[in-house]
Amino acid sequence: MKQCIKVWTEDSVAKPHVIVAGAATWSIKIHNGSNEALSQYKMNITSIAPLLEKLAKTSDVYWVLQDPVYEDLLSENRKMITNEKIDAYNEAAVSILNSSTRNSKSNVKMFSVSKLIAQETIMESLDGLHLPESSRETSAMILMNVYCNKILKPVDGSCCQPRPPLTLIQKLAACFFTLSIIGYLIFYIIHRNAHRKNKPCTDLESGEEKKNIINTPVSPLETLLQSFCKLGLIMAYFYMCDRANLFMKENKFYTHSSFFIPIIYILVLGVFYNENTKETKVLNREQTDEWKGWMQLVILIYHISGASTFLPVYMHIRVLVAAYLFQTGYGHFSYFWVKGDFGVHRVCQVLFRLNFLVVVLCIVMDRPYQFYYFVPLVTVWFMIIYVTLALWPQIIQKKANGNCLWHFGLLLKLAFLLLFICFLAYSQGAFEKIFSLWPLSKCFELKGNVYEWWFRWRLDRYVVFHGMLFAFIYLALQKRQVLSEGKGEPLFSNKISNFLLFISVVSFLTYSIWASSCKNKAECNELHPSVSVVQILAFILIRNIPGYARSVYSSFFAWFGKISLELFICQYHIWLAADTRGILVLIPGNPMLNIIVSTFIFVCVAHEISQITNDLAQIIIPKDNSSLLKRLACIAAFFCGLLILSSIQDKSRD
Repeated sequence: MKQCIKVWTEDSVAKPHVIVAGAATWSIKIHNGSNEALSQYKMNITSIAPLLEKLAKTSDVYWVLQDPVYEDLLSENRKMITNEKIDAYNEAAVSILNSSTRNSKSNVKMFSVSKLIAQETIMESLDGLHLPESSRETSAMILMNVYCNKILKPVDGSCCQPRPPLTLIQKLAACFFTLSIIGYLIFYIIHRNAHRKNKPCTDLESGEEKKNIINTPVSPLETLLQSFCKLGLIMAYFYMCDRANLFMKENKFYTHSSFFIPIIYILVLGVFYNENTKETKVLNREQTDEWKGWMQLVILIYHISGASTFLPVYMHIRVLVAAYLFQTGYGHFSYFWVKGDFGVHRVCQVLFRLNFLVVVLCIVMDRPYQFYYFVPLVTVWFMIIYVTLALWPQIIQKKANGNCLWHFGLLLKLAFLLLFICFLAYSQGAFEKIFSLWPLSKCFELKGNVYEWWFRWRLDRYVVFHGMLFAFIYLALQKRQVLSEGKGEPLFSNKISNFLLFISVVSFLTYSIWASSCKNKAECNELHPSVSVVQILAFILIRNIPGYARSVYSSFFAWFGKISLELFICQYHIWLAADTRGILVLIPGNPMLNIIVSTFIFVCVAHEISQITNDLAQIIIPKDNSSLLKRLACIAAFFCGLLILSSIQDKSRD
């Protein structure tokens, strides 16, 4: 062995990529387990240790610890090979090889996993010495993972991948958050000292306390530092969960029970916590929050259970994603149509709330913007809605009420929008040319092209338009007092309400039957953009036509609905981990306790980030136009610097 290793250390000889070596049991057997043999073994290991260390600088060198034996099954000529002797030889090898370098850690790795496997499987051995084939296969698999995962870097690999090196942008982000934490601590100490100085003092004559404390409002700078301080700690947790390889990840294995039983649990909880709505209009705020909430919880269960492998569930989840986009079209159209507010402040507020967390994660987790595909999707659709309605002529409800022709003008705008959507949907080349232009390409490319973005956009291409059209029709009917939206009243007359309810239930079930009978995902995805609106509209009518259903909502679901965006984004790294391909394991060996603890932390973090985003939006996006323009100039400069640094990083990687 020494001679073979010595030859490999010579510069002119081709070196192997991986060397797996080990010895002990033959030494024990030949020398009948004598202590002299152990001393000689130590001398031999000591003599080859420098050669192994030298070879380990260019190759992966593994020293295999000897497996335990099942002494009862050993033949007479192997009885001297005891577990006590094997442990002594293993300890000698570990001690000598780990101390072969004086000033640094040894490059020779101990392959101890086979020993751990043997402890579980040696009982299945035929002769008490040699392991069963399944054990050797497991050891070989782990060895291949050790070598291959660091080269292939599979997204779902939870073994043996080295921690990715910090990028320049990540280092700058770490410095920024560290300074924010230090700055906030300084503020806190100063404020605390001031509070102590202003403590109530006792009046010697009356014996009463004089209160000198004046409640001063918290300064924007302190709020800013506090928000970034909390955000910095949260981002550190994100990094530790999904980049630092501190925690294990496990694979998903879908079963019907793992998906449907949790859904039954949350539905029972949602029904239990119900309250009366403040208003009884169609799709009122409480109802839309409730809608977002239960959809988000179902989507979370879908992701953690790996239910995407079951096509009927996949098709129904696609409708839930489409429903989010339907609400985007409905909500933003309603706001612009009723309020007529096309100001920069409104646009910046929406864009900030949608994108703040994702931008921070792109920096901290070193992921492209398109990786969090849903946020680019709703951002682009918001801008399309805004441009469609803000372009001349600006048509709003107040103007249209004076002249009915304006309604036709708005319908004409929507018709042009539909033509534009159809053109992009069926012109992949034009779509890719638009979004491949710099700097758009930096936002929408994934793995070097924009195909993923085109696929995501095309999958729900009509549903935002459907949401806008529904909002227009609903608000027009509401204005003409066609609808009865009083408490407990059906939306229409009894006959019309019953007829529409019947049609809605039939349509809802028909879609579910069709989705459940899908056999080919590609074919079903092709039909999905045109037919998903059927189940969405059916649900809206079933939920809103009966007056009693419109008058109550689930506060449980509504609470989750208010943080649905944060839940959707945070799950990538602190609940699922491995970029959604695996499940984060904070507590190994206890899946139920692990899911309870990780879910509790995940929900708390999402709620806290929602609060931080709201606080920062008030400071960074002020209502005053002159201040807002200055902030926008700073934000533009920030993104320019980010693009430059990103380009430098890309060149260094290439």
